[in-house]
Amino acid sequence: MASTCNRCYVLMVLCIVVISSMVASCGANLLQDFDLTWGDNRAKIFNKGQLLSLSLDKVSGSGFQSKKEYLFGRIDMQLKLVSGNSAGTVTAYYLSSQGPTHDEIDFEFLGNVSGDPYILHTNVFSQGKGNREQQFYLWFDPTRNFHTYSIIWKPQHIIFLVDNIPIRVFKNAEIVGVPFPKNQPMRIYSSLWSADDWATRGGLVKTDWSKAPFIAYYRNFKAIEFSSISSNSISDEAVQSNEIDANGRRRLRWVQKYFMIYNYCKDLKRFPQGLPAEC
Repeated sequence: MASTCNRCYVLMVLCIVVISSMVASCGANLLQDFDLTWGDNRAKIFNKGQLLSLSLDKVSGSGFQSKKEYLFGRIDMQLKLVSGNSAGTVTAYYLSSQGPTHDEIDFEFLGNVSGDPYILHTNVFSQGKGNREQQFYLWFDPTRNFHTYSIIWKPQHIIFLVDNIPIRVFKNAEIVGVPFPKNQPMRIYSSLWSADDWATRGGLVKTDWSKAPFIAYYRNFKAIEFSSISSNSISDEAVQSNEIDANGRRRLRWVQKYFMIYNYCKDLKRFPQGLPAEC
């Protein structure tokens, strides 16, 4: 009798482990997390909520937004960008609040002609003010496979990551009078749209509409909320798990040395009266 109970207990544990692993391996259901907000039928969710696509043609682009708002956390999304000649297109993936004094944390992918690299454009807005751009080339082709683009947003800093490699850290510099996004909850937004007046080589290269529709794909969304963390509780285990370790700092320096192509903090022509205080 005892051996039978033991066997039953082992089988029950194995079943729990198998079910748990199955749940862990499933991506978030995009139908539950996002609303398709514009573009008529150009935005689609399929594969039972496991895949989302945005498309752009000469008539319209498309977009979506999260059902929830977030105040601090880690946001991960896998994207596969528009392939081929994507000149003039912009795929935007960002956090934002609303209103004239909104906060915003941006990834924007600026398309290019076939064979030329995408430009990854990042920016941070606080209380309606942006102008904090850093731009990068990627060290891979973002159109061939899915890659993970992440934002870690905490009261102390904002970290941008690509495939879990940190590419940019924007630190809280309120101590020197620089506003920092920390009071306004933000939704996740994404859109695919035409900006051929500026997106590719300053607008010199226009969108080739004969290549339309242009399509970007999304999957494996994940959000970890840190909404209960105050600016003083930096020892919280959930926060510490997202700090940049020594290897991460080496990778950050590597990206910024070899792949950064613009940094507002070094643009003396743009700021002849002096660089911004956070620089």
